[in-house]
Amino acid sequence: MKQTNKVSLVLSSGGARGLAHIGAIEALESQGFEIQAISGTSIGAVIGGIYAAGHLEAYKKWMCNLDKLDVFNLFDFTFSSQGFVKGERVFAELQKFIPDVAIESLPIHFTAVASDVTNNCEVVFESGSLFDAMRASVAIPTILKPFVKENQILVDGGVVNPIPIGRVKRTEQDILVVVNLNANIPYYKEIKNREKNIEEENNYRMKISSFMEKWLSLLPKSESPKKTLGFFELLNKSFDMMQDRVAEFTLEQHKPDILVNISRQACGTFEFYKATEMIEYGRRMMHTALEQWASKEVSN
Repeated sequence: MKQTNKVSLVLSSGGARGLAHIGAIEALESQGFEIQAISGTSIGAVIGGIYAAGHLEAYKKWMCNLDKLDVFNLFDFTFSSQGFVKGERVFAELQKFIPDVAIESLPIHFTAVASDVTNNCEVVFESGSLFDAMRASVAIPTILKPFVKENQILVDGGVVNPIPIGRVKRTEQDILVVVNLNANIPYYKEIKNREKNIEEENNYRMKISSFMEKWLSLLPKSESPKKTLGFFELLNKSFDMMQDRVAEFTLEQHKPDILVNISRQACGTFEFYKATEMIEYGRRMMHTALEQWASKEVSN
């Protein structure tokens, strides 16, 4: 049994499901655990970086006040062949209440992961601008425009390392905690006003899809628009499947002390207006995982 409350925390990629990371962190703190190091990929890098900088509560309040229209307006759409969202607007909003800092100056050791498609390698941020690291790590291929730095074209860290266990700074007696946002498990929630919720979510997704169709129309034509859209969907499903395989291999090679699985079905990539629901879900799943871990530790 480990006689420590020190946690090395790994936060995976997973789009808007990453808001569950907030609840998971709050659950750890409420149980007296001290997070001494964090590594994150994509949304995991954003949540982890903001927490390490001491601004998670402000970020949480901001996110919980966003409705569907607010979230949609944060997408600065662009007709670019590299991606249909610039990604500048949301980070400009964040900088209004979260100052950029040097990663090496953070009180908690923080590591973000991105993918360099120019040099075909993983890029690890452990120093330099926190906002540069977060922006590079979240650049989902074909969706968010890449982050260009010197001779590097950087995209989502999930391409090479969706669960960056090997990048978190460990200590001899720490507790390794991993939050996986892409688990193939059912998602259960209390459903209120089901028909109204479904209608609102469908309308929101239609707005996103409408812009995607316009964006796709600028790309080289295939035999039919339907097949072009099918290709886009296939590309994203393939990306998810690739991340899943890499994540499974990572978890086999690096067994965490505590694994928190968040259902892939919990919400879509862009559904950041579900902040309150996702935060509570992350908190609930972390509490469950901690209880299971504590029971196992006692029995050992």
